[in-house]
Amino acid sequence: MNTTKSLSVRWLMLAVGVVTMLFAGIIYAWSILKVPFAIELGFAADALALNFTLTMCFFCLGGLVSSWMVKKLGTKITVIISGILAGLGFVLTSFIGEGGALLLYITYAVVSGLGIGIAYIVIISTVNSWFPDRKGLSSGALMMGFGASSLILGNLADMMFKTNFGWRNTYIILGIALGIVITLSAFFIKRPDDSVTLPAPKKSGGAKSEDFEIKDYKPTEMIRRFTFWRAFVCLICITAVGSSVISFARDLALSVGAEAALATTLVGVLAVCNGLGRIITGAVFDSMGRRFTMIAASILTIIAAGVTLLAVSISNLPLCIIGLCLTGMSYGTSPTVASAFTSAFYGTKHFAANLGVMNFNLMCASFVATLSSTLMSSSGGYTLPFMLLLALSVISLVLNLTIRRP
Repeated sequence: MNTTKSLSVRWLMLAVGVVTMLFAGIIYAWSILKVPFAIELGFAADALALNFTLTMCFFCLGGLVSSWMVKKLGTKITVIISGILAGLGFVLTSFIGEGGALLLYITYAVVSGLGIGIAYIVIISTVNSWFPDRKGLSSGALMMGFGASSLILGNLADMMFKTNFGWRNTYIILGIALGIVITLSAFFIKRPDDSVTLPAPKKSGGAKSEDFEIKDYKPTEMIRRFTFWRAFVCLICITAVGSSVISFARDLALSVGAEAALATTLVGVLAVCNGLGRIITGAVFDSMGRRFTMIAASILTIIAAGVTLLAVSISNLPLCIIGLCLTGMSYGTSPTVASAFTSAFYGTKHFAANLGVMNFNLMCASFVATLSSTLMSSSGGYTLPFMLLLALSVISLVLNLTIRRP
């Protein structure tokens, strides 16, 4: 395949990947999708919070087994299986009745979480293989699609809940659409073969370049590197700030004097900034290099946590809005950095498996978000949670400054 044709094909791959990730990201709209279970079925808040934590756990497990499935079954069959699981989980969730928390965990967290986790890693690794020269941009665009789902499909689901469709039919429609989109993507998404000519990775000069030998690390080799653990903990700290704020963003806005309509709108603004942060981070990674991007991500997270802490301390709504926007952008840096960093430091040969391991930072961060909510409930305010989040963001910067070589 000549260079011109391969360039056209890879942008098609990216477009299909972004659309697929947009649908797969619906699992992150749990703050909206959980409402019927709380209002109509009377599920307790802690039971619903546990469902999201379990979802993140099985999402990460799905990513971990995805590379094994690709080796055994191939990319197409693996993506088809993931689409069936993701869609089926949503459809089965629509049949849950009162007292069915265990069933919710099985259908939504286990079945859908596992399916989307598998699709997430396979799509990212496959599409990124077409962009050796623009790993950051490719990762950022895919992550933007995933992050934008809460705003687009989440709000669409919320509107459908309030119509004659009702929440059960909405879940069925979402499940069918999710299954179809992911399954269809299996017939478009594939890795470039030997006949494909792609642009070589760009060589950065000066301070942007990092002096280390490029090597393909297996997951077992990667986790034995101290640098991996520094990056892993760093990503936990950055992700924890965003995931904590997302979990109580609406109530946070209300606490500083926002009207109910504005507080709901700010949740959407947070999602938009999350998407922007993902694609901007990808572009910065390509142009400014790994080190600059990761340090900038930590600094942005420190500013976001600091501004929001000040806002809740003096009960200032404009500052809170700024803090929420900055938090959304800082949260968006984490998945893009995780993808681009894993590829840059540990190679492309075992990228899918390595990213599956790196993505366990999401699961760890979800427990920090639970701790933040507990601190908020026990203290009756947001000062203590944001003191914790600010401390974590500072830790992320310290860790970032020490990352030099794989």
